[in-house]
Amino acid sequence: MKSDKSKIVHSGKRKTAVARAVIIEGTGVIRLNKRDYQTLPFFDKLRIEEPIRIAKEILGSINFDVLITVHGGGQKGQIEAARIALSRAIIDFTKSKELKEAYLTYDRGLLVADVRRKEAYKPGDSKARSRRQKSYR
Repeated sequence: MKSDKSKIVHSGKRKTAVARAVIIEGTGVIRLNKRDYQTLPFFDKLRIEEPIRIAKEILGSINFDVLITVHGGGQKGQIEAARIALSRAIIDFTKSKELKEAYLTYDRGLLVADVRRKEAYKPGDSKARSRRQKSYR
């Protein structure tokens, strides 16, 4: 990847996974944690390809390279975080309102993170929700 002034950094989150996408002018190379996204398992590869395919359909061609780094969380959470970061970076790089509308129409989750998190355990209990019932029989 070549270094250029037009470098844009965006982030995406899912559960405890955090992704950073760096987008620069280039030829369409997309890397996830220094690996080509094509080497991912089939369904993970399709999840990453969704924003790329929509961008190709709207813009015609892809003239940027993306380097995504993800840490934390599990495999699926990392893929979702990378997908959000990638979509946000593409929108900011191209400044296309039409592309943003296409993303929101296809799947709002491409741009808006899911804010649900694991609920904390309550004091004196082994679970997050209400305490266990007690019977005095």
